[in-house]
Amino acid sequence: MLLQSFLSMLALTHYASAFAPSPKNARHNLIELCATLEDFRRTTTIPSTQPAPLHTFAGKVENAIDDKFGAEKAQRVIDSWRLLDTEYEHREFFGQDGTDPQTSNCYQYAHSYVPGLTVKPFWEIDEIAWTQKLAKSYKQIRKEFLDVTKDMNKLQQDGNNVWAGALTEEGGGYGEGWSTLVLKDRGIWDEVNCNLFPKTAKAVYNCGIPATEVFFASMKPNTDIKLHSDFTNFVLTSHLAIDIPENGNNKCRLTIGDEARQWINGEVMVFDTSLMHDAINEADSTRYILMFRIWHPDLTVVEKNALQYIYDCLSVPELLDDNEQVRKAAERQIEMLRNFPKLQSATSGFGDAKVASTDKKKKKGKR
Repeated sequence: MLLQSFLSMLALTHYASAFAPSPKNARHNLIELCATLEDFRRTTTIPSTQPAPLHTFAGKVENAIDDKFGAEKAQRVIDSWRLLDTEYEHREFFGQDGTDPQTSNCYQYAHSYVPGLTVKPFWEIDEIAWTQKLAKSYKQIRKEFLDVTKDMNKLQQDGNNVWAGALTEEGGGYGEGWSTLVLKDRGIWDEVNCNLFPKTAKAVYNCGIPATEVFFASMKPNTDIKLHSDFTNFVLTSHLAIDIPENGNNKCRLTIGDEARQWINGEVMVFDTSLMHDAINEADSTRYILMFRIWHPDLTVVEKNALQYIYDCLSVPELLDDNEQVRKAAERQIEMLRNFPKLQSATSGFGDAKVASTDKKKKKGKR
């Protein structure tokens, strides 16, 4: 049952939890979303866990992590995996001193939870080296984005799942005004879309951003994103503001916990979306950002690799096959998928970069 749950999880949209168990049905999704808004102001205690039976998917993943990375170095990841298997939901208050817990929104709510990671609404970008490199690429990224999106019909025709919205009821908190265009998903680059935005893809790659996901996100005028959590604490979220209507006039705002900031063209923000958060666009035109899901800075290299391995097992379950030849073939497949794609042109304009695999576009939804 767990394997089926995790495989169906792969259809969740970008704002869904990285490893959250897939709800049983759409009605349950909607009920869970409403419950989140009603009862998030509480705290939980992390329970003790036991290894999953070896014959189960969860047990095979845990055993493989132990073999590949060592239980001692990957213990927090193993603990996270076990907690997920018990359907534990971590909730904790992180409001500042003097904040009333009964009215504050600064609560962490995470299905996918690695214990012991630092929690703060916004991270100072001076602490994160790649953010300065990314900001220097802003003008080039913005120009390419505006050039490519001038012809939305052509973009829809040539790209993969362009401006995709939510595929599940659980994503309803984001509203109909929010949609995405993906360049990288769970560590795997989208070759077709990267070739439509080659300068952006190359800039992101060269900045060395520790991103599991990279995508453009749009937010329609006079819409909002309701209070919610992204349910995962081991990835942070980052935005590069691309095209902000009424820039600097505080019309487009993001609130993490109890702290609100406005998007400013060319600026990078890094924040924790395992905390309850919301957003609003009060302007009369669409807001565009380049968005990243990045590994939490507190994770060790081994922990990042172990978490990526879980992603890989969910995408290619044959990595856990008892047959060594099958496993080796799966490892080669994963290695190929994670390679940065060959860009047909990093200097030409929109529509010049064609990919041989265009007729084999992926039809999966955006996570």
